Amino acid sequence: MKYYLIAGEASGDLHGSNLLKGLKAVDPDPHFRFWGGDRMQEQGGELVRHYRDHSIMGFWEVLVSLRKIRRNFRECKDDLLSYRPDVLILIDYPGFNLRMAEFARQNNIRVYYYISPKIWAWKESRIRKIKAYVEEMFIIFPFEQDFYRKHDFKALYHGNPLIDAVDEKMQDRSPFADFIQKQGLDERPIVAILPGSRKQEIDRNLGVMTRVIPHHPDYQFVIAGAPSIGRDHYRRYLSVDNLSFVHDKTYDLLSHSRAAIITSGTATLEAALFNVPQVVCYRANPISYHIARHFVKVPYISLVNLNMQREVVTELIQKDMNPERLEQEVKRLLYDQDYSRKMMEDYDQLRQLLGGSGASARIARAMYERLRKG
Repeated sequence: MKYYLIAGEASGDLHGSNLLKGLKAVDPDPHFRFWGGDRMQEQGGELVRHYRDHSIMGFWEVLVSLRKIRRNFRECKDDLLSYRPDVLILIDYPGFNLRMAEFARQNNIRVYYYISPKIWAWKESRIRKIKAYVEEMFIIFPFEQDFYRKHDFKALYHGNPLIDAVDEKMQDRSPFADFIQKQGLDERPIVAILPGSRKQEIDRNLGVMTRVIPHHPDYQFVIAGAPSIGRDHYRRYLSVDNLSFVHDKTYDLLSHSRAAIITSGTATLEAALFNVPQVVCYRANPISYHIARHFVKVPYISLVNLNMQREVVTELIQKDMNPERLEQEVKRLLYDQDYSRKMMEDYDQLRQLLGGSGASARIARAMYERLRKG
């Protein structure tokens, strides 16, 4: 079968690559074309556009990039019609993907959605477009089932694919001594800094994150460079003493870290599955944040707290994301054993809640069987 996939960020690229791997296992003759990233490309098929070239975040950033966005839509629509896939598989990224869903259905192309847009957090009105243009919705968080059930739309849950990705890394993890030697690190415990996968996130958060470093000389702090962003973009931050950098090695880094400072996103859930104590940080463009706070309906921004429906990890948002508050939380992570132990117990509950391994394979098989039935 012919598959066309659209992923707009690093997490979508990761999930897309695992989905492609699962589809190759069940489809005897798969053909892939996609907007995605390096991980999807590793699975084969044709990469049309890398997500780093079209990922735009925030209200203000979208407003000043309208010409680029319109050009991306034209190119994607033309390419989709030229390829004429058996199915268009959309991975999160709703601002772009829901418009592509409408276009695909208008042109008699089947539409599957993998990883629901966060319409349970804001823009709940998007449910109308999903019901109108999406044939099947495959979700990865159990609490999303109740949301879609409330709107009389069946969403399919087969587990969370991040469990497979993390477990695979833990099985293949290199010894700590080998990792630090290869990355030019020393033997001190590691505090990972994950400032996000977009340039806007990095520039608004990383400077504050590094301010805590001088207070903890017994630890080494290491930035996890996003795969889509070159080392040069981080260079102005690397003059800080006791700060190192690894590129596109986030899972390796988390698997060897004592604690983590993380910009909100998929990484919060990944750190929890690696059993790394964490503090979650987020600062946005003031205009974007002011607009968003009037629309966001959920009480938390981290996927850990959202899934557990209570505060497991501390969230420092906007004005609370400052050097003083961050230093307080880093101290708790590194020196308060009871605090870290309780977080680990909550992580165990979270893993049980998300289900067992094999989610990517189950989702791929479910997609393929539905496509075969036509």
